[in-house]
Amino acid sequence: ILKSGKLPAPARIIEEAIVGPSLGKEAIDAGFRSFTIALLIVLVYMIFYYNFAGVVSNIALLANLFFVFGVLSSISAVLTLPGIAGIVLTIGMSVDANVLIYERVREELMNGKGLRLAIADGYKAAYSSIIDANVTTLLTGIILYVFGTGPIKGFATTLVIGILTSLFSAIFITRLVFYWRLSKKNSVSFDNKITKGAFKNTAVNFIGKRKRFYILSSLIILLGIGSFVTKGLNYGVDFKGGRTFVVRFDDTANNEDLRASLGQAFVTDGVEMFPEVKTFGEDNQVKITTKYLIDSQDLNTDELVAAQLAEGLASYGEYEIMSSQKVGPTIADDIKNAAVWSVVFSLLVIFLYILLRFRKWQFSLGAVAAVFHDVMIVLSIFSIFYGILPFSLEIDQAFIAAILTIIGYSLNDTVVVFDRIREHMRIFKKKDFNELVNNALNSTLSRTINTSITTFFVLLIIFLFGGEVIRGFMFALMVGVLVGTYSSLFVASPIMLDTMNKSEEKKNK
Repeated sequence: ILKSGKLPAPARIIEEAIVGPSLGKEAIDAGFRSFTIALLIVLVYMIFYYNFAGVVSNIALLANLFFVFGVLSSISAVLTLPGIAGIVLTIGMSVDANVLIYERVREELMNGKGLRLAIADGYKAAYSSIIDANVTTLLTGIILYVFGTGPIKGFATTLVIGILTSLFSAIFITRLVFYWRLSKKNSVSFDNKITKGAFKNTAVNFIGKRKRFYILSSLIILLGIGSFVTKGLNYGVDFKGGRTFVVRFDDTANNEDLRASLGQAFVTDGVEMFPEVKTFGEDNQVKITTKYLIDSQDLNTDELVAAQLAEGLASYGEYEIMSSQKVGPTIADDIKNAAVWSVVFSLLVIFLYILLRFRKWQFSLGAVAAVFHDVMIVLSIFSIFYGILPFSLEIDQAFIAAILTIIGYSLNDTVVVFDRIREHMRIFKKKDFNELVNNALNSTLSRTINTSITTFFVLLIIFLFGGEVIRGFMFALMVGVLVGTYSSLFVASPIMLDTMNKSEEKKNK
């Protein structure tokens, strides 16, 4: 047996992706252009809102990006769509850390402290929020790296690097600049005439109106569940297996005619297999998705599919295949399982960490409920609007990376709010708990809105100018940022408060 030679074990390609050079160049150019515009808007906004301190935060942000790209380059990491999501989240978290510090410094200045003492106390007061928010996201990144596959692992790599570099940049570099400035006896400003006192003395009744927002969120989720049952989700080949081709014609092609022509070419056992044909970006570009021969074990299958595709497209004049992707059914199942388990383990670890830090399970429940709420809302919107909105809303690996980004962002937002509630619980022990939570939410409003605005604008610019390939992905992130901000104020804190009040009621009985 040992001398009989090698066993016949042919190698079959079960997953591959080919991107044509023109599509690759277009995607890179559009992505770089949109990213540059978005970054400039964030830099200008920070200077507008925080004056000289905004310049310092911009130095830290640019240094952070330099570090991220430097580390990615040094480990020869491939920059993918999920990797870009990790960088966008890194920008958001880097800006957020500076906003947290600056808002604390502004509070100390309003309390009458001198500039040097206000800066020292502002950093000290912000450390707890920054560390908790970043550690929860870091733990999520590590879990995703361990359990994730392919793009999910790429997202996790970028995220973990970004968190570590943003902590260094936001805390160390900015402080160094401020103390250097003070040593030269130069002034440091954290606001201007327009932004001085902005969002101070706000008295929004978040807690009093919580039941209205419970109803609103429940209605959207119920609509989403109804859409899941009747319409489902638009699964990409990553999750169902199959082949996709992005084809560009010289002239506009009719999608129905194209579908009929390809159906006649894709025939299995005498049965025509009509593909899914959708306009992808411009009118002369389509995305063709088919399961034709995806289960075939023949080594020549790929050549046969290519020949039949060419036959179906032959009557449509000149065309160019811009990109193609193939995912075998077993790989699709592996990707799906890895995605589900990575999200489940992330939520479990988050619950335990927040329980450890805040010492009350109600905080953990509020945070996990908010994250679950955000994921359900985004899925609901993708189910309700696919086929209605004029861009792709596929559920694929890039979408999973978007969901993971949303979990990280939502967590970051919620933990910062919880940290302020915990601080108020320590200082105002005898205050009514509902009023205490409401005051804590109002005191973090400036930071919540500033971080959300800067992150949302980065995503919006990339959505508008980043090209068709990235549009659905950016839409998911935009919805996630809005929903994540909403849930930290109107879902996480109210759920924590209601469960806390019920526990107190039981103790008093």
